[in-house]
Amino acid sequence: MKSNMKHRSSMMTEGDKRAPNRAMLRAVGFKDEDFKKPIIGVASAWSEVTPCNIHLNELADRVKGGVISAEGFGQIFGTITVSDGIAMGHEGMKFSLVSREVIADSIEVVSSAERFDGLVAIGGCDKNLPGCLMAIGRLNIPAIFVYGGTILPGRCDGKDIDIVSVFEAVGQYSSHKISHEKLTEIEKCAIPGPGSCGGMYTANTMASAIEAIGMALPHDSCQPAVGEPKRLLCDRAGQAVVELIKKDIRPKDIMTKKAFENGITVGMALGGSTNLVLHMIAMAKAVGVKLTIDDFDRLSNKVPHLADLKPSGKYVAADLDRIGGIPAVMKLLLDAKLLHGDCLTVTGRTVKENLKLAAPLSKNQPIIRPMDNPLHPTGPMVILRGNLAPEGAVAKISGLKVITQTGPAKVFNGEEAAYEAIQKRKIKAGDIVVIRYEGPKGGPGMREMLAITAALVGQGLGEKVGLITDGRFSGGTHGLVVGHIAPEAQVGGPISLIKDGDKITIDAKKKKLELHVSAGELKKRKAKWKPIANPYPKGVLGKYAHLVSSASQGAVTDEF
Repeated sequence: MKSNMKHRSSMMTEGDKRAPNRAMLRAVGFKDEDFKKPIIGVASAWSEVTPCNIHLNELADRVKGGVISAEGFGQIFGTITVSDGIAMGHEGMKFSLVSREVIADSIEVVSSAERFDGLVAIGGCDKNLPGCLMAIGRLNIPAIFVYGGTILPGRCDGKDIDIVSVFEAVGQYSSHKISHEKLTEIEKCAIPGPGSCGGMYTANTMASAIEAIGMALPHDSCQPAVGEPKRLLCDRAGQAVVELIKKDIRPKDIMTKKAFENGITVGMALGGSTNLVLHMIAMAKAVGVKLTIDDFDRLSNKVPHLADLKPSGKYVAADLDRIGGIPAVMKLLLDAKLLHGDCLTVTGRTVKENLKLAAPLSKNQPIIRPMDNPLHPTGPMVILRGNLAPEGAVAKISGLKVITQTGPAKVFNGEEAAYEAIQKRKIKAGDIVVIRYEGPKGGPGMREMLAITAALVGQGLGEKVGLITDGRFSGGTHGLVVGHIAPEAQVGGPISLIKDGDKITIDAKKKKLELHVSAGELKKRKAKWKPIANPYPKGVLGKYAHLVSSASQGAVTDEF
């Protein structure tokens, strides 16, 4: 290997004065010939705390093997993960979005300190993916992302089920629609092994978007976590990052505004998670690309919703993989002139060049609709504005028959109070549930409300009530729900001024979120308003609340 491939590592491996550095490296496996090779960091979010990540150590080993076969030297190191599914519905969820920042920071720290020439980052659960890409963007060294893969569905009563099925079963049990025995059966069958939640929830949405951006190899995002195809892709990823170093192709060459538009377009066509908005803005900031919620609104207006995938549809990501995966979907979108084909990718080829090698969607498949017969003519993610959300809010309308509602507010300061009211059957058809002080600063941590929305669906209220919050929703959420309301309650946003009984209108068709209270009355309420004291003045949540930006700005902590 030529030393010019050691863009950064040469400063710690070359010259007599670096003998101490080399001595340390010899102790972890370096031989004389290895000091001439580019050093590749392999960031692994392996952990035993979640099925999403339980297998990533094996994938990291395969990536390292690929690096070695391409005459590089791979070094595996760890970063953290939080299991959203296990943290959901209690105080632990406050730490989920925080983990995205910790993941990004930790990968940046290790990669910078150890002077890696390239990086492969491997993630599974939701926040791993944007966290890895934020670090990759900040570092701007040749890099590839590898997704741990989607879980295979569980089976119960002859039907595919997943983690969302369990959350909804809790609501069904609380409303006496199923027995305790059936609840337990669903609980035991839903998660059959390794991999991230199987529908087009946040992890699979972000993996698909990252592949569409060009930062993952083709077919990475919908492959099942278990099986030889995923292992072989890891081999290729290790080899490909060495090629990127040879060609000096860096993340900022790939992660352009047009590439992010490709990622959003694919996310819209798939009916992806609303968390796409939050995470894509954060990833774009890491590479200095100006991406706003208005870009999502613009693309939603012209990209049809094509995929019949959970949570609003029937199928899971593994089903999509069997009919051609993301490359086949991208091929369809490129032919419709909805993608930028000239964007560079980690293969060293453009999107258009990659897709020439991709097979089209399987014939007579029911998962991806043709362009002339979409599930919905526009994208499922809608940006709402109005006197309740001057900086914007995000709704998802896929699979909904009712996308407008006006009703009286039922106001709760925090998720727990709302969940208790739902369990006690205090929420009625026509209500607009308001959950506030759950924003990035107010939570702190911007919790997801899957337990809330799943309980409402389980009680048969999924499309009979509206729900608005300055918190977030899981990719598994469906119903007439609006999240990411900005400004949030903790900074005095209008959501902080709502009272029980106030009339609220959610109108996803007109993209409006309105509180039917006069400006004069709101001014009086604002004069009396005071923020709630942060219950976490110290530690990671205290630090996060102090640093974090608005949801409309990606909820990042490095924007000063």
